[in-house]
Amino acid sequence: MNQRGFFRPPQAWVGDVIPWQEDGTFHLFYLHESRQVPKVGMPWHRVVSDDLVDFRAMGIALASGGPDSPDFNVYTGSIVVDDDGVHHVFYTGQNPDRRGADGLPLQLVLHATSRDGMDTWERHPEHSFGATPGYETADWRDPYVFRDADAGVWRMLVTARHVEGPARRRGVIAQCVSHDLRTWEPVEPFWDPRRYLAHECPEVFEWNGWWYLVWSEFSDSFTTRYRISRDLHGPWRVPENDTIDGRAYYAAKSAARGDRRFFFGWISTREGDTDDGAWQWAGTLAVLEAEQNTDGTLRFRPPRELAATFDDRIAALTSGAVLSAPDGYADLILPEDAPRSFRVDARFDIAPNTTECGLLLRATADGDQAYALRLEPKRGRLVFDRWPRLTTGGEQWQISGDVPFAVELERPVALPPGEHRLEVIVDGDLCVATVDDAVSLSTRLYDRTAGHVGAFVGEGTVIVTDLVVSAPGAADEARPRVPVPLATTA
Repeated sequence: MNQRGFFRPPQAWVGDVIPWQEDGTFHLFYLHESRQVPKVGMPWHRVVSDDLVDFRAMGIALASGGPDSPDFNVYTGSIVVDDDGVHHVFYTGQNPDRRGADGLPLQLVLHATSRDGMDTWERHPEHSFGATPGYETADWRDPYVFRDADAGVWRMLVTARHVEGPARRRGVIAQCVSHDLRTWEPVEPFWDPRRYLAHECPEVFEWNGWWYLVWSEFSDSFTTRYRISRDLHGPWRVPENDTIDGRAYYAAKSAARGDRRFFFGWISTREGDTDDGAWQWAGTLAVLEAEQNTDGTLRFRPPRELAATFDDRIAALTSGAVLSAPDGYADLILPEDAPRSFRVDARFDIAPNTTECGLLLRATADGDQAYALRLEPKRGRLVFDRWPRLTTGGEQWQISGDVPFAVELERPVALPPGEHRLEVIVDGDLCVATVDDAVSLSTRLYDRTAGHVGAFVGEGTVIVTDLVVSAPGAADEARPRVPVPLATTA
């Protein structure tokens, strides 16, 4: 993996990202997961970028407090800057040896400040506090602080759980307010739908007259969701498609630059680096850009700056190839082997009543074995699939052919007859697909490391009006790297 547009530290993985944008530079703090056993304590690290293509690692930002500290593990939080230009970080502290009233590892909100542009942080243990009455002591994390100018207060949203109620529905976004960023007073919950186990990594922001509430949940699904409202205090409306990506993309939080807003999450790894391995916590930093629809809902795709780096066209089909199989299957496989990192930009004119069509990645020359990104107009979705699928034994029926796609790797998308665009960026074992510049699906590609690109149709007709495969070109490799400032001032 060349890390263009993505980031993973050597011998470690990216957990939850805490993004902060200042003076045009993105400062991306993240939970640095080493997967060492025994555990060594979770620190925050920082990377910076001004173009979201190249990232510069800055090392440890907020170290583990040590084995006897309440913040042995430095978990997710947020950053703000006050009127004096002082940066404040609020974060979760957890030590598995410190137990709360419920007998589980205690979680606390902790505070630190920086007066040198976020290069160093001074901890303020006297400002620490745990769950307020009515909430479980082991779930009090991910503080998100923002300024409510209308009310003249700072607000803190906290991932919490009620002490009573059905165990799977106690999740709540608790709320505290402050006038000085030092003492906090509990107030009514910010959002209390009694809907999920927990609402991790919450954030709220205003954008062009709309308010957005974003959080990640892991009870009904493992994904990042959002709600919209015309008012900070709701009511919050559920968009028709309320997820940012699929199962593999988690804990996404955002930062704006100008009128552009970017979401920073991680693409999960799989155990054993295999397609059938269980999803793991943490992975590779990946960026999605959000754009607004007129009704306030959002569409998502990778930043255009990343797509622009794939400027070496290595294969193309622009003659308008027709794939027709009214009651069968047809495909077209490009003769060139795709490199390890590549981009596909395809446009399909889908005929009415077509069951499926899409792209094959890392396919054999006959197209029989491949990863597949399948558009299903009748079901209104994009799914990720592969063949061969998992084999559980030597008999004919011991192949999971009854699993119609990779579980949890599906995205709802409207696919009426007509032209639709499917863009795919592959970098090593990473894959990010986008339909119509609006719906994204991220995943991993482990088992198949090479092969061809192709297009296919099943039970219908599609015209492949354009299909271009590009690699990172020499022009991108030679482009000057703009120095990124190590620190900025407010």
